[in-house]
Parts: sequence; C-alpha cells; structure tokens
Amino acid sequence: MTTRISRVLAVALVCIGFSCEASAHHSTAAEFDTRKPITFTGTVKKVQWMNPHIYTHVEVKTADGNTVVYRVEGGAPNSLYRNGWRMDSLKVGDKVTVKGFRAKNEESMHIGQATITTADGKRVFAGSGPSRIAAQQ
Repeated sequence: MTTRISRVLAVALVCIGFSCEASAHHSTAAEFDTRKPITFTGTVKKVQWMNPHIYTHVEVKTADGNTVVYRVEGGAPNSLYRNGWRMDSLKVGDKVTVKGFRAKNEESMHIGQATITTADGKRVFAGSGPSRIAAQQ
C-alpha cells in the first residue's frame, strides 16, 4: 500500500513540475496586440540565438530621418534549426521586410508573430503556429 501511494505521489509531483514549466512560458496574446499590425523595411543589426527565442534587431529609418531599432521575436533556436533556419540565414547588413504585431506596451519596440522576408524574397521565418518557420526559397 505504501509503495502504491509513493508511486502516485511521484507521478503527481512530475505532473505538477511539467505544468509549472509549461505555464511559465508567455502567451503571444499577453504581450502583442493583433490590432496593431506593423510592416517595415530595414537593415539587420544583430541576430541573437538564445533560448527561449531568437531575436533579430532591425534598424529602420523613420520619415523624419531618425532611426529606430525593432526587436523581432522568433521561435526557439532548436525549432528554427529543425525547420531550415541557420545562424547565418540572416546576416548583419541584410535588407529585410518585417510584418508582425506591435507590443501592447506603447513604448516597446518589440515585434511578435512576425514574418521576415529578405530582399531576394526568401521568407526566413514566420510568426506563430505550425508554419512558424518556413525556410522557403
């Protein structure tokens, strides 16, 4: 009887552990506003390969001649890699067009659920869902 209780307790603790880990990851709806779509063209300034997301920093010249740098959130490095994206898929200096959604925080330059397209038309990765990363030629 004690062994059975121990097993049930062990299974319960494992389940609790996994549920805590899963709930720790943020929802895109919590951070990004789908009523704030944005499209811009700019130059890649930096690509950060790190967990839990890859970030591409894109510098854009504004209409008034200033520059802003958007931080575009991508998928997890492992997921992107399995779908054909490599560390050198985007390089500093590349011209890209980004379509995505602004952050809910008005002051944030964070962009989510985005698609990045290179100057030659290659879609390097896309927002959320099963087609998140489409390394298409």
